[in-house]
Amino acid sequence: MSDVESDWSPIHDAAFNGCVLALKRLIAQGTCVNLNTLDQVSPLHGACLQGHVACAKLLIENGANVNSPTVDGQTPLSEACARGHVTCVLLLLQQGATPLGTSQSSSPIHRAAAKGHPECIEPLIQYGADVDQCIDQLGSPLHAACSNQHLSTMSKLLQLGASVNNSVSGDSPLHIAARLSSPELVSVLLDHGANCSLRNLEGKQPLDLVSPNSLAERLLREAGGVPPLMQLCRLDIRKTVGKQRLGGIHHLHLPTELKQYLLYQSDRKENLMP
Repeated sequence: MSDVESDWSPIHDAAFNGCVLALKRLIAQGTCVNLNTLDQVSPLHGACLQGHVACAKLLIENGANVNSPTVDGQTPLSEACARGHVTCVLLLLQQGATPLGTSQSSSPIHRAAAKGHPECIEPLIQYGADVDQCIDQLGSPLHAACSNQHLSTMSKLLQLGASVNNSVSGDSPLHIAARLSSPELVSVLLDHGANCSLRNLEGKQPLDLVSPNSLAERLLREAGGVPPLMQLCRLDIRKTVGKQRLGGIHHLHLPTELKQYLLYQSDRKENLMP
């Protein structure tokens, strides 16, 4: 969002700075809660940008548009996701904010992924966001998280069922991780079933892109063999269940350790063996 503070009204200032009493007074005086700047920035944008949930709630209760876009397509929800303000994210979703965004540039899940806010990912999915939503040039949220080297966000997306082998412009997430020569990124992708044999548009496999003699290269070379049986079983079960029903694993009559293993919430394997 561009710097438009000089164009802001008193209600924008109150919302942006978290001044609830001033905001109440302005609303009582009849100030429009949907008053926009020249860039179409609303007071609700300002409150969500700063994480002032009490101000956001007050504005919404008085008719603020939760899906109002700025000139560059950002909604209050996409701004809250970009800043990691999960309380604002939950409020907006509960009040009808679209989890898919109003344009490709305002996809909330991509903004959360690109900025490294895994805590915002799960509520978005719960309210209907697509963990594999694809955007031209940017790809999926997993591509965005991987490109920006946000390991915890990648893990959350994969845990929630993100497809590990989707490609954008020919590159899979593993190609991106290999190009970055990040052993942490490579490891988590391989653990979730990333295919080392995929070729990008230049015909290159991930191993062709990694820095020589790096730990990431060693991990990719070792991954050329057959994965452990437990890992193959986990991947096959998750594929059969499907990403929309992964949460239902919690309710299966299985040992807690096994459910945690299937959901990538624990890798304690010693208790799973007979």
